[in-house]
Amino acid sequence: MPENKEIQEGKIYAVIGYLWILCLVPLLLKKENKFALFHAKQGLILFICEIALAIVGIVPVLGWLISMLGWLACGILSLVGMVQALMGNYWKMPIVGDYAEKISL
Repeated sequence: MPENKEIQEGKIYAVIGYLWILCLVPLLLKKENKFALFHAKQGLILFICEIALAIVGIVPVLGWLISMLGWLACGILSLVGMVQALMGNYWKMPIVGDYAEKISL
């Protein structure tokens, strides 16, 4: 069962992949581990979204509202992603997963 071994070895890196800029850790150190890479790519898309939300948050009132709702959504997705990674699941996030699949390293 090489896939189970790969999941066990990549779990901690997969979880780290959802922690903001730390998504770069598995992307750079665990390129050969498909499980860690799968989750790190989704974490990278969330990180990019969070940067965009920070920029949108500069705009008064409407920007603040969009930014707060977006940060909440990203936080929830990150949390669910971490739980799924700890459970050893390949969980494709809605919308984010589609963009993550297009990333080639």
